[in-house]
Amino acid sequence: MTMPEQTPEVQLREEFNRWAQAGRGEEMEESHLPIVEPTLALMDLQPSDRVLDMGCGSGWLSRRLAARVPNGSVVGIDVSDEMIHRAQLASTGIPNVQFLHGTAEEIPAPPDSFAKVLSVESAYYWHDPGRGLSEIFRVLQPGGSAWILINYYRDNADCHQWQAHFQTPTHLLSAAEWQELYRAAGFREVTHQRIPDRSPTPGVYTGLWFRDAAQMQRHKTEGALLVTGVKP
Repeated sequence: MTMPEQTPEVQLREEFNRWAQAGRGEEMEESHLPIVEPTLALMDLQPSDRVLDMGCGSGWLSRRLAARVPNGSVVGIDVSDEMIHRAQLASTGIPNVQFLHGTAEEIPAPPDSFAKVLSVESAYYWHDPGRGLSEIFRVLQPGGSAWILINYYRDNADCHQWQAHFQTPTHLLSAAEWQELYRAAGFREVTHQRIPDRSPTPGVYTGLWFRDAAQMQRHKTEGALLVTGVKP
């Protein structure tokens, strides 16, 4: 009997469940902080903001956001139920954060729920980025803003080889293509910028994602892509 083909959501959930079980969710905090901290500084978070962390993984960013909005709240959403389980366990005692299983294409929240939406290193995994941005637009309050931060994008040639190591389909889009998706979803004041990673680079690189330390440094200097837009 032929097994039915897995949907993109199931593929992604199973892959990130494996990541969670391998402890990779916790590793992301250290590797992503050099680009996340400058982004948080740009977001002008207010103490009473309600914030969505789309693709929250093990919840490390949601917890940081919760500390910045003490009179507000944070909702972390991830396709991986194992990541959500780990995020909940690690966030016990933080009253203004909660975690829900869901996808960018079907966000489990009513319209006009959030002042800001942040997604870090998640958007290129969405099986339908245009639909994901339309959902983010739906759940944002008027005047609310969406912030997508990614290290994998077409304009940075030193990440293109990552495709060979991904276990699920991904989207290698340019800054211009991401901006067009924002505009098609209804966003205005759409902009993009680069966020360099200024953390130290090892003299010798032996990991999976780069050929050598020189390529890793070029990628970090070029920076992550940050795309933003406002809901009118």
